[in-house]
Amino acid sequence: MPHLAVSGVRASYGALEVLKGIDLTVEKGGILSLVGPSGSGKSTVLRALMGLTPITGGHVEIAGERMDYSSARAVREARDRMAIVFQQYNLFQNMTVGQNVTLAPTKIKRRPKDEVEAQARRLLTLVGLGDRYNSYPDQLSGGQQQRVALARALALDPQILLLDEVTSALDPELVNEVLDAIRKLADEGMTMIIVSHEMAFVREVADQVAFMDDGEVIEAGPPALILDTPDSQRARDFFGKILRH
Repeated sequence: MPHLAVSGVRASYGALEVLKGIDLTVEKGGILSLVGPSGSGKSTVLRALMGLTPITGGHVEIAGERMDYSSARAVREARDRMAIVFQQYNLFQNMTVGQNVTLAPTKIKRRPKDEVEAQARRLLTLVGLGDRYNSYPDQLSGGQQQRVALARALALDPQILLLDEVTSALDPELVNEVLDAIRKLADEGMTMIIVSHEMAFVREVADQVAFMDDGEVIEAGPPALILDTPDSQRARDFFGKILRH
């Protein structure tokens, strides 16, 4: 049984249908990367899973349980299973790193403060920032702030982590430190869906790659197959352009 199964999911912005029947599966501990041109619907898939973009058709199952997005309570239940990290890290600048990571678990999930602080320190160590617990965001580089955002998402104890172009706003020399943190999460067995344009990283870390265009999954399969010998002409054109550089 897949950890996550997306079946025929549709979504619209007004009259514009942006997801046109998406089918995806991710095994427990697996990593699926969504790739494709800008505007193809990759980020919208993640937003739909989090209940940020309304799903107008199809359904989503996590560990065999269907997620009902029809009410605010149901959306909260889905968000209890998943966490998302956006390309803009959106840390609270007036709070320390530790406060940023512990805020949601203590205030929203009402977990014991000592337990949450111990977890935050462990997660910050995992992403290479164990010594920055009392630092403020403006004392950190962009790459460090993005790693804090990763730790903040993990502090919610998600079953599935969604990463939306988490390196695209970073200077090139900061990208690798964020990718290294994601590699550690992969080694720990976190189920992830990653939207990324870092194709070398996708090839290295993903179990499956889904190529999207115009709100549809054109084809999906192992990274070597999709990146090197895709079936569709649209995918061949896309990868032929970006992998030459």
